[in-house]
Amino acid sequence: MGNKRVLIVGSGGREHALAWKLAQSPELESLFVAPGNAGTTLWNVPISAHDISALVDFALQKRIDLTLVGPEDPLSLGIVDAFQKAGLRIFGPTQAAAQLEGSKSFAKTIMKSAKLPTAEWEMFEDPEQAKTYVRTIGAPCVLKADGLAAGKGVIVAMDLETALQAVDEIMEGGFGSAGRKLVIEEFLEGEEISLLCFSDGVTARPMVPVQDHKRALDGDLGLNTGGMGTYSPPPIWTSELEDIVMHDLVSPTLKVMRERGAPFQGVLFLGLMLTQKGPKILEYNVRFGDPETQVVMKRLKSDLLPILWACTEGRLSEVQLEWKEEVAVCVVMAAPGYPSAYAKGVPIHLPELQDQDSVIFHAGTEISEGQILSSGGRVLGITSEGTTLQQAREKVYAIVDQVDFPKAHYRRDIGVKGL
Repeated sequence: MGNKRVLIVGSGGREHALAWKLAQSPELESLFVAPGNAGTTLWNVPISAHDISALVDFALQKRIDLTLVGPEDPLSLGIVDAFQKAGLRIFGPTQAAAQLEGSKSFAKTIMKSAKLPTAEWEMFEDPEQAKTYVRTIGAPCVLKADGLAAGKGVIVAMDLETALQAVDEIMEGGFGSAGRKLVIEEFLEGEEISLLCFSDGVTARPMVPVQDHKRALDGDLGLNTGGMGTYSPPPIWTSELEDIVMHDLVSPTLKVMRERGAPFQGVLFLGLMLTQKGPKILEYNVRFGDPETQVVMKRLKSDLLPILWACTEGRLSEVQLEWKEEVAVCVVMAAPGYPSAYAKGVPIHLPELQDQDSVIFHAGTEISEGQILSSGGRVLGITSEGTTLQQAREKVYAIVDQVDFPKAHYRRDIGVKGL
C-alpha cells in the first residue's frame, strides 16, 4: 500500500497536526517536514519554509510525490508555481490564487464580483482620506492592513479615537509594507466561525466548522493574536447554514477565481460572521488555519492523503469525507508575555499521555541537547476530544495543568462560548 513520499512545508502547530494525521495513512511511505519543530523531530529537514529553490531541489532529489504547504507566506511567494514548473505535485493555491489572503483589497474585489454578503468597505492609500472616512462612518469600525501581517493586522475600533489612531498605526509603518493600503469596514455583530474547505478548483468539500479565540485574554479581552485556542463543532452551526455557505459563498468564489484564470486548488478558509441577516464573509485564508487544523485533524476520520491527492488531480467530487461525532478542543499554551515581547528558550517538560483522546501538538518548540525549549510565541496546542464539549474541555485542561512550562500564558475559557 504505502508508496507515497510526502513533504510538509512549515514549522507550526498546524504542520505538526498535519504530520500526525498523514503519518497514520496506509498510503504513506515516508514523510518529511521542512523545517518542522520539536514535535516533528522524526521527520525534520533543515530547510526554511521560505527557501523555495532549496525546497524544490530537495523534492526532486528525494522524489517527493506530494508537497503540502502549511503557512501563507510561501504560498504568496509562489511556491506552488515553482513546484509545478519543476513537474512536482503540490497541494495549495498558485501565487495568483493566494492573493485571496495576500491582499485584502483583492479579496474584497473577488467578493464583490461573486456578489457575496460581506461588510461594507472602502480602501485607502492616503491616511488623511482614511481619517475623513472614519469620521463619516463613525465607530465601531474595523481597520485592516491590506497585506500579510501574521494574523495581527486587524484592529477593531469601538470608538472614534481608537479608529483614528489605528489609521496611523497601520499606515505609518507598524506593519511594514502590509500597511501601505488600508481597508476600512463596517463592524458586523454576531458569532465568528471558521470554515475550511478542501478545493480542487471546481469542487469544494467543507471540513468541520471551528470557533477560534483570537484575543489574548479570557472573556475575549486583550490584544488580537494568531489564535489562543479552538473548538469544534460550535453548537450554533447547522447543516442548513453549511448548505447556505457552500452555495452562496464558496461556489461563487471558486467560479470567479476560475473566470479570472486563477482556479483555486488547496484549502479555502472562510472567516464568517453569523449575523442576524445570515452568514457574511469577513475574510479568506488560503491554507489550513492554526490552531483550527489541530481540532479539524483530530475529528477527521478519513485518510487525509487521498483527499489531498484528489484535489491535485481535480477529482475531489469522487471523495467522501468522514468525520467523528466527538467534540474537539485545542488550548494554546503561549510564551510568557505573548502576544507582546516574549521570552524564548524556556525549558518545557511534557506529561506522558494515557489515552488516544488527547495529543500535544508542538508549535514554537525546538530540541537542544535532548531538552524541549520554547522558540516562538505560541508554543504548544494541547488538543483533546470527548463525547461532549464539557468533557473535552475537562480533559484538555487536565493535561494543560500537567505541562511543566513556567509562566506559560493561556486562556482558561476556550470553548465556554459553546456551553
